[in-house]
Amino acid sequence: MAKPKPGEEPDSGVATATRAGRKVRRPPLYKVLIHNDDYTTREFVVFVLEAVFHHDQTEATRIMWHVHTTGVGVAGVFTYEVAETKAHKVEALARANGFPLKLSVEPEE
Repeated sequence: MAKPKPGEEPDSGVATATRAGRKVRRPPLYKVLIHNDDYTTREFVVFVLEAVFHHDQTEATRIMWHVHTTGVGVAGVFTYEVAETKAHKVEALARANGFPLKLSVEPEE
């Protein structure tokens, strides 16, 4: 083995090859759904849409009205772990504030 010149890496004797054409797939996405109930206030729903899902007030209000009139609405679309975490966080916030708000997570079509 030859002595490396200054600034060169020493040759370790290990050959490496690069795989061509290998693509990384994006992870599947999941919708976080908010379900309407007769007890959770509209103001609280707007609050969690702004605080947890980072919607602006206009979009949060639009989603809240959609949930209120149709019974269910999409709060956001995320990878599975993020969707589950956000759903659990909102349900914990709701329970702490005395609301029975229910969220669910389902695969995005």
